[in-house]
Amino acid sequence: MTIDWQARAERAESHLAALDAAIRAISGVLALDRVLQLIVDAVRELADAEYAALGMVDEGGRIERFLTSGLGSAERERIGALPQGHGLLGLIIREGQSFRIPDITTDRRRHGFPAGHPEMHSFLGVPVTVKGQPVGDLYLTNKRIASEFTEDDQTLVERFALHAGLAIESTRLSERVQALAVVEERERIGQDLHDGIIGRIYAVALSLDDLPEVAQSSPGEVAERVDRAIDSLHATIAEIRNFIFGLRPGSEEGGLTAALETLADELRLNTSMTVEVLVADLPIVPDEIADELLKVAREALSNVARHASAASASILLTAAHGALRLEVADDGLGFDPATPFAASHHGLENMQRRAERLNGRLEVASAVGQGTRIIVSLPLAR
Repeated sequence: MTIDWQARAERAESHLAALDAAIRAISGVLALDRVLQLIVDAVRELADAEYAALGMVDEGGRIERFLTSGLGSAERERIGALPQGHGLLGLIIREGQSFRIPDITTDRRRHGFPAGHPEMHSFLGVPVTVKGQPVGDLYLTNKRIASEFTEDDQTLVERFALHAGLAIESTRLSERVQALAVVEERERIGQDLHDGIIGRIYAVALSLDDLPEVAQSSPGEVAERVDRAIDSLHATIAEIRNFIFGLRPGSEEGGLTAALETLADELRLNTSMTVEVLVADLPIVPDEIADELLKVAREALSNVARHASAASASILLTAAHGALRLEVADDGLGFDPATPFAASHHGLENMQRRAERLNGRLEVASAVGQGTRIIVSLPLAR
């Protein structure tokens, strides 16, 4: 019987290409441990190995994350603590190169196995790198259908190690972006508190500072000052409540519509305004876009609560021609958009930045005494 090696090679390459694409897609939506576990499981099956493992090291070179395939939970417990990165595992990371060994039991570079460790002979280990720097290793042991792993096996495992590195790098970048967003939001909140609420409280304290002296010279003025201070503190308390409203997240359970309804409920509870929410039939909105739209709505409603002195507000969300349109309107004081804002007013700037981040645009329609409309348009596809 003639074996069509060309056809088998093409099928194998097609299989690997499809798996390549699947892993790239998985890396974008799943948690890092889940992606790495899928890689370890898949490479063990494709290379026909009895065991596979992937280890990640910390800055000191010690293994901090270790995922296995082929070992049951009872076997893992018998082995005990994670490997420390000695022997061959540490060598792969230090040297940054692959090793294919017929039998590790006779290799002088091995560090040995702890009690309860399964017997292992043939070995294939490759480094996992991020931007050219080894951050861990992916290795297989005990080739099932042969005495040792082949060069083709090594090529396969190196390809999967590349995907593991990409998943790790993507997670690290995501964590950095989230950390920067938290710092940015913290600075904005601190600036708003300092320039608004804290400044108001400090002014009240100053107005009462010399009250004992005033009481001796002008007793009648004391009552007036105390009344003004009480009024100012009541206004400050209201501003604090509105500020807290602006920080509260909406409930994403039930989708974007439910989250907008939650924001409206909070505004009703914290003010005397009537708030209407109108949402047309929406297509499926990607999570990233829904999250940014919700943040824009929260920022806009917070500005209404804190600055507009409005009696009513509305939230309108529609979709047309592949784009979403969010409009937050109020019947409050309004303002002249051409007038520069004080440095402490970050609301419009934040909304503008969020819209631009998703290739959208922000429009502001307002006039003194005629209320304000904040309109954000975002394409449904990035």
